Amino acid sequence: MKQSDAYKIALARAQANQAVIEAIGSPISQTGIVSGNSNVSGAVGEANLSIPLSGPKGKATLYVEAKKSADTWFFQTMVVKIEKTGERIDLNTLPVPARAASPPHL
Repeated sequence: MKQSDAYKIALARAQANQAVIEAIGSPISQTGIVSGNSNVSGAVGEANLSIPLSGPKGKATLYVEAKKSADTWFFQTMVVKIEKTGERIDLNTLPVPARAASPPHL
């Protein structure tokens, strides 16, 4: 499962997320046993993973539900649950920019 792209993408996103870093510290590493399943056949597949994480300030679990279609992963769920507080950090939501850039004038 650790070789799957779904695992690698989700782990990288958790390791780069500022809210996760603030909650459990940096560097964030995958610890323990990854559970769930991953079934990929060429350009299609699915993954349901539970990935234990650890940082200097605490532990968390990364939950992933993803489907692969046309060789691209689509993540239905990518949530980090912080062990100490129970806080859930949704990695599928991107931060909204403070001010959207205006379109160029033609």
